[in-house]
Order: sequence, then C-alpha cells, then structure tokens
Amino acid sequence: MALTDSLQDLRNYLNDSAAMPADSQLRNYVKTATLGLAGETAPVRATVQQAQAFLGREVGMTNWFPITQNLVNQFASFTGDFQFIHVDQDRAQRETCYAGTIAHGMLTMALMPTFATYGTLKIIGTKQSIIYGLDRVRFLNPVRIGSRIRGRFTLLSAEERNEREVLLRHSVTIELENEPKPALIADWIVVAVR
Repeated sequence: MALTDSLQDLRNYLNDSAAMPADSQLRNYVKTATLGLAGETAPVRATVQQAQAFLGREVGMTNWFPITQNLVNQFASFTGDFQFIHVDQDRAQRETCYAGTIAHGMLTMALMPTFATYGTLKIIGTKQSIIYGLDRVRFLNPVRIGSRIRGRFTLLSAEERNEREVLLRHSVTIELENEPKPALIADWIVVAVR
C-alpha cells in the first residue's frame, strides 16, 4: 500500500472515531494495544464496493495472546464455571488427558470481539460495529494453560442491508501456536452502522 493510501486510511479512521469520547478511545487503545495485527499493519478499511475485492481473502491476523491460569481463574470467577479441568492443575494433570488445566471454550470464544477489533475489515464511514451473531462455531482443540492463541480473519461477505447498515461476515480461526489444528473456528457476523 502506498504511503498516501496509508495516511488517508489513518485520516479516515481518526475522522470516523472522532465522535467517540476521548476517554473511551484511550481505554480501548490501552486495553487492546497488545493485540494489534501481526506485523503491526492497520486493519483493512474499505467502502462496501471496495470490500467486494476482499471476498474470500484473509483481511487480518492478530498477534499472539497468552492464555494464563490467572486469566482462566478470572473467567471461572465471572461465569461460575469452576470445573476442575480449568482451575485445578494437579487434579487436571492426574485425571485428564490434557496433562494440566485448559481454558474454557467460552473464554476462547469471548476473546473474538477483541481479536475482531484488529483482524476484521472495517467499512469506511461507519460509526460502530454491533455483534449480530456467530454461525458454525466449533471447538476443535483444547487451549492449554501457557499456550498462545491468535485470530485469523477472512472476509466472506459484505452486504448493505439498508442505507445505514452493512452486514459483514468473516470466517475466524483461533489458532494455537505450534499446533496444526486450531482451537476454534466460526463465522463472525457484525452490523456496521453509519
């Protein structure tokens, strides 16, 4: 991408996010800065018409994100899911085939909105994206404590629902570092609102 294109993308992004209060922008940046795209590339930004050229193509891949026992324990605390395979390392090592604790599948899935912040195509001129749903969610491989995961996104469709809304569907793969089989696959669906 040419430098002038990158600068224009940055201007568009700043203009689009200008309506968001500064404290929200700062909070979002600080909390998700470590999850930027691999190679520090800005998210793909396009009009609905330009997005058609990206159909079937990978549009983003996040940096690796570590899964720690502390994170899993916090998630267990928030959800009330204290099954031993998630929170009791000794028992999980003795009584399961995982050789230790694993993350909740729902924790892995809950990280998708954060990964999507950096990994999905953004429609120029929209003010916000609202999660519309998920399709075809499959948990394919356990996420062991100490492993790292990342999100990889491919644009499947970008359709105008009406003059204010664009429905975007991405295929998402949550990969495990040094594992051939991903942790999770799903279709991620959002409505981008103008």
